Amino acid sequence: MAFELPTDLRDRLVEDMVIRGYSDGTQRDYVRCVEDFTHFLGGPPGFADVEDLRRYQLHLATSGASPYKMNAVVSALRFFFKVTLGRAGLGERLARVRQEDRLPVVLSPEEVALLLHCVPNLKHRLILSIAYGCGLRVSEIVRLKVVDIDSLRMVIRIEQGKGRSDRYVMLAPDLLEMLRQWWRKTRPTGWLFPGREPGQPITTRQLDRICKHAAEAAGLDKRVSMHMLRHSFATHLLENKTDVRVIQALLGHKKLDTTSRYTRVALKTLGAVQSPLSMLPPAPEYPADLFDDDWPDEAPGAGPDYAWEAPRDDSDWLLADLTA
Repeated sequence: MAFELPTDLRDRLVEDMVIRGYSDGTQRDYVRCVEDFTHFLGGPPGFADVEDLRRYQLHLATSGASPYKMNAVVSALRFFFKVTLGRAGLGERLARVRQEDRLPVVLSPEEVALLLHCVPNLKHRLILSIAYGCGLRVSEIVRLKVVDIDSLRMVIRIEQGKGRSDRYVMLAPDLLEMLRQWWRKTRPTGWLFPGREPGQPITTRQLDRICKHAAEAAGLDKRVSMHMLRHSFATHLLENKTDVRVIQALLGHKKLDTTSRYTRVALKTLGAVQSPLSMLPPAPEYPADLFDDDWPDEAPGAGPDYAWEAPRDDSDWLLADLTA
C-alpha cells in the first residue's frame, strides 16, 4: 500500500502557496508532484535525504519523463523543502534538466482561413477567431468577460493573464462584428463564454475539443491546437514586418527572447533575406586561354609539374622529408 502525503503537510503546503499568491493551477501541480514523490519514497517526505532525491530523479529519467516534467518536479520539491519544511539546502541539490530547443509549429494564413471556414457554429468560430486574431492563451479566452470588449478604442482587455499581469490586444473590425452577433444571440452578462455550470466560464478542455473538431473538418494534416493559433498569430505578424517588441507586448511575454524565437519560423522573413552568394561582385576578366580545357593534366614525361619548379628525383624527395 502506497504511503500518502500527510494531511497536515498537504494543508501547510497549500497555505504557503496561497500566502505567496500562487495560482490554482500551480498549487495543483505542486501538490501532485509532492504526492508522487511521497508515493515513490514510501514514507514521510520530511525524512528524505539527498540520496532519496537522487534516486527519484533517476527514476523519472529512466521512466521517460520529459525535461519539462522533471523541471516542474524540481520547482515543486524545492518549494516544499525550503518553505514548507524549512530545509532550504536539500532542495537545492536537485538538478535541473536542459530542455530541448524546439521550434513552434505554425499554420499558414491559407490553413487558418480554411480552418475558420470549416466551422459553421458561431460560438466555435468566434473562439478560434479570438485565439488567432488576438493571440490569446486558452486560459485567457475562457476568462474573457463582456466588459473586457472595448469597441470604442477597438481593444480587448486581458485581465490578470499569465504572470498576473494585465494587457490590451487589438480588436479587428471583423472580430467585433462576430462579437456583436454572439451578444445579440445569447445576451451574456458576465463571462463572454458561459460554461455548463451556472456562474462558471467555459472550460479549456471544451476549447481544445472545438479546435480538434475544426481541424478534422478542415482536413489539416497538422496536429492543430489552440496554442498553435497563438504561435501563428505571432509568426504572421512578424512576417508582415510588425516590430518584435510590439508582438512581445501583445503576447504578454516578459522576456524578449521568448518572442524572438518566432523569427526562426517566419519563413517569409527568412526567405526575403538575400544570400551573400547573390551579393558577390562580378568575377574579374582573365585571358581566354587561362582556363583552356585543352591543357594537359600533367606535363609529358617525368618533368616538373610547373615550369618554375626544378626537377628532382625520388631520392631528393625522401631526403627532404627526413630532414624537414
